[in-house]
Amino acid sequence: MKRETENRKKAMAGFRQITDQDRMRQGMHEILQTGSQALNALTLELGRQLAEFILYAEREELAGPDYQPRQEGLYKWASEPGSLLVGGQKVSVERPRLRRRDKEVGLKSYRAMQETEGFSEQLLGQSLAGLSGRRYRETVVNAAQAFGVSPSAVSERLVEATSQKLKEFRERRLEDFPPFAVFLETVYRGGMALVVGLSLDLEGRKRVLGFWEGATENAEVVEMLLADLEERGLRLSAKVLFIIDGGKGVAKALKDRYGRKLLVQRCTIHKDRNLQAHLPKKYRKEAHRRFRLALEQNDYKEAEALLRELGKWLRGINESAADSLLEAFNDLLTLHRLKVPALLRKTLHSTNPIESLFSRVRACEKNIRRYRNSRMAQRWLASVLLYAEKSLRTLKGHEQIRTVLANIEAEQATISSS
Repeated sequence: MKRETENRKKAMAGFRQITDQDRMRQGMHEILQTGSQALNALTLELGRQLAEFILYAEREELAGPDYQPRQEGLYKWASEPGSLLVGGQKVSVERPRLRRRDKEVGLKSYRAMQETEGFSEQLLGQSLAGLSGRRYRETVVNAAQAFGVSPSAVSERLVEATSQKLKEFRERRLEDFPPFAVFLETVYRGGMALVVGLSLDLEGRKRVLGFWEGATENAEVVEMLLADLEERGLRLSAKVLFIIDGGKGVAKALKDRYGRKLLVQRCTIHKDRNLQAHLPKKYRKEAHRRFRLALEQNDYKEAEALLRELGKWLRGINESAADSLLEAFNDLLTLHRLKVPALLRKTLHSTNPIESLFSRVRACEKNIRRYRNSRMAQRWLASVLLYAEKSLRTLKGHEQIRTVLANIEAEQATISSS
């Protein structure tokens, strides 16, 4: 019975299925093909998922979380097939069961949704409108309240679901993921800095590795993240290409851990913005043009020559801008020295892959008004990163990765002999 209950809980896993974009896109495609019939089917499916979430939330409110019953003698009892009315139509659902000693305890929300006007057209329409506007939490809470389920019960279900995701994220093993490149970037939540790692393997597949929290982006936080990844089986070494945004703490931790053979690519987009921030507006467009022109070269010597010309030009306008370019000069051309093909360079020259991931995080979290504590920030970040990871695509040009690895070994052999 315990195993059956756990399987039911995994099947439900909150209301996250609603945000499954691939499934939604498929539904939209079917609507275009079959018109109102597919639209009705999609509406019923969303209503069914919302209804099941409300049922499980009410049971949680009455019986309490696992192993912490609220009332003596009242306990959860797996689930069974049931049916209710969604938008006036009968649909099959999984009905969570509740018992008091040997008697079945009915759920008020289940009885209400079995009535003709239970899950009304109006409520279903409001729920769908909320989902289309990405107001997931607000939509679920409002719909649950309509059937007498308190917001606290819904919140408990969300806490349980996101806590499980955080545990999964922290503990998953990484031995099966041979890293070719690692992107490191920092996201800020509730005044805290969370350094996040995203990796590419030898086949061009992407995986979110983990994150570590600190007061700022400093070397100690990055060191703890790297140690955690290695402890979970990730094989990091100086042969792995690291792409970073230029934070001194990140660079220091990497060099301390992997030595002078380490190959780092500085994010060219961050450096471009940094250079322009030093300049008066009338020079920014030209600085951007010169910078991009240099990095678009395939040959290392040509790119180096154009960057040096840019440095001389900057020196005549703003000493700080010229110094900023010089400080990152070698790391900006790492991909050129390694003769990375243009298609691969398009992805590896910046931290854009992880920035894109963060944009999805922000989209999914935008209705969170504030983070009450560090635990809440980590729960939601882990949940959204795992969700966003499912839609990550294989890197274009990944067929050239092994050639680049040979170039890395040759570059490191040169460093050893110098």
